[in-house]
Amino acid sequence: MGKNIVEKILERHIVDGTLEPGTSSGIRIDRTLTQDSTGTMAYLQLEAMNIKRVKTKKSVAFVDHNMLQQGFENADDHKFIQTVANKYGICFSKPGNGICHQVYLERFSVPGDTLLGSDSHTPTAGGVGMLAIGAGGLDVALAMAGEAYNIKVPRVVKVNLSGSLNKMVTSKDIILEVLKRETVKGGVGKVYEYGGPGVSSLSVPQRATITNMGAELGATTSIFPSDDKTREYFIAQDRLDDWSELVADEDAKYDYIIDINLDELVPMVAAPHSPDNIKTCAEVGKIKVDQVAIGSCTNSSYEDLMKVARILKGRKVADDVSLVIAPGSRQVMEMIARNGALADIISSGARILENSCGPCIGMGQSPGTDAVSIRTFNRNFFGRSGTNSAQVYLASPELAAVSAIYGCLMDPRDAEFDIDFDDIGTDKFLVDDSMIISPVDDGDDVEVVRGPNIKPFPLNSRLEDSISGKLIIKTPDNITTDHIMPSNAKLLPFRSNIPHLANFCFSTIDEDFASRCKENGGGFIVGGENYGQGSSREHAALAPLYLGIKGVIAKSFARIHKANLINSGIIPMEFEDLKDYDLIDQMDDFVIDDVFEGLKAGRLKVEDKTKGISFYVKALFNDKELDMLYAGGKLNSIKEKNS
Repeated sequence: MGKNIVEKILERHIVDGTLEPGTSSGIRIDRTLTQDSTGTMAYLQLEAMNIKRVKTKKSVAFVDHNMLQQGFENADDHKFIQTVANKYGICFSKPGNGICHQVYLERFSVPGDTLLGSDSHTPTAGGVGMLAIGAGGLDVALAMAGEAYNIKVPRVVKVNLSGSLNKMVTSKDIILEVLKRETVKGGVGKVYEYGGPGVSSLSVPQRATITNMGAELGATTSIFPSDDKTREYFIAQDRLDDWSELVADEDAKYDYIIDINLDELVPMVAAPHSPDNIKTCAEVGKIKVDQVAIGSCTNSSYEDLMKVARILKGRKVADDVSLVIAPGSRQVMEMIARNGALADIISSGARILENSCGPCIGMGQSPGTDAVSIRTFNRNFFGRSGTNSAQVYLASPELAAVSAIYGCLMDPRDAEFDIDFDDIGTDKFLVDDSMIISPVDDGDDVEVVRGPNIKPFPLNSRLEDSISGKLIIKTPDNITTDHIMPSNAKLLPFRSNIPHLANFCFSTIDEDFASRCKENGGGFIVGGENYGQGSSREHAALAPLYLGIKGVIAKSFARIHKANLINSGIIPMEFEDLKDYDLIDQMDDFVIDDVFEGLKAGRLKVEDKTKGISFYVKALFNDKELDMLYAGGKLNSIKEKNS
């Protein structure tokens, strides 16, 4: 029987367990990436492991999130990351060099290798055939220390593409179509492998848009073959030595197949407030638009911005629209500056932002009150833009640029002008890695610089056989990590200061959550379906840990957040009977006895002393996860084994 791409990579990297679907196995991680929002915590954890140098093929630390220098905090974090990277043998991408995923695709990606990144959009590198997975910072730190990454062997779904995209229909519309069919929780435990004759018509940047936003499916990752188009990209990046072919066997097997005829797709948007709320332009209508934002790790490539420049050339942004554009990397910015495309963009009235994540993660450019914002980003969760009342639509760069000109949401095919995109590609990228700093050969004499805002990460205590506390908050379905631990310009500078950051836990939906935790000595959280979707940020587990949260009971969990809870020693539990969710209320008193016996059995009994009822929850963990929970978290478990 033939093998698919995922099987081929996993077979080369498995170091523990088997590849039986649904089981847990340890895989070797070749490469890692971090960014500054999660990196400081990851490197504090790496320091605690007492290793001399990282043990991966190559690890890279990027600065792309916390770019506004309103105080000393961000600059101090950047200096800490640069010095700790130098000490431990990690490459450092300086502020201004670009968004981690865009730069990684351009300068570091390697087909067939495994990549673990402390950012949920790490799967972007799947666009060139890497098995690229987002994870919490502690898992990435452990990978840098040479530890295997434990993965639940995924189901592999083939997305079979046929035909080719019509004009003004884009790769963004392909992933929106997949999200429409599969939903934001449909990808849990799965890898989406793209194949079929339609793949050959897609460039690497187009493929990367799809694998990037595949994170919104809740998937482990997404991946494309490494083929002739991939080879062309590596030649253009002057990295042919890093390229190798990787394709599925003709008789490869998949768990199921999704067929998409590219000829039949039309321009679409993700309407507020979820990436799977997919609508055609006709369904939304020509609503007035206040802001358009183009960029993010989803759509900031050279190809994307050349298309935008071609649309904007000789035209002006509508009077009532603010158009902001952030190139994904310095390479992209310099190339469009040299060929004149940047001048066309500026002449239109667009505002040029730094090569960074920027407004995608709430770092500036928040829309006005009740504003409609069209963004080429990957997430439109409630409040993520920094304005709770804003209506954020996700769309392709082409749709966004045309809408900026007309001042309303427009199907780009309806524009009264014709645009030719035939000659926007390139067979030679500008290569200048001077803003990527290689580490010294011996880091023994490197001094790690720590600012006063960098606080120790919180550690849990060993699990007790009886745990109790109040139900501090009860949340609905699809609670995101943005809800749990908001990410915005005010809070991002404190990512390395959990004691301060914890005060804002759940603040976008419940301003009193942190104070209730402190008044009651912590307690429990209850959630609905897909609890913890979105970002990989482990702060969404560390802040509740600091506030004394002992367990989270939900209808279901997002993959990365569940792992982060276990890493922090917080027990993630799932309702055995979903109807029990409706029987309990905020501030009920919970008691769970015989915890050790229940965890071994995979089933715990929760007593609601306030209501006088009890219900059962599923607590299914493998032996390694149980060891972590007993020890009060992964770091404690490692310390116990090494003591």
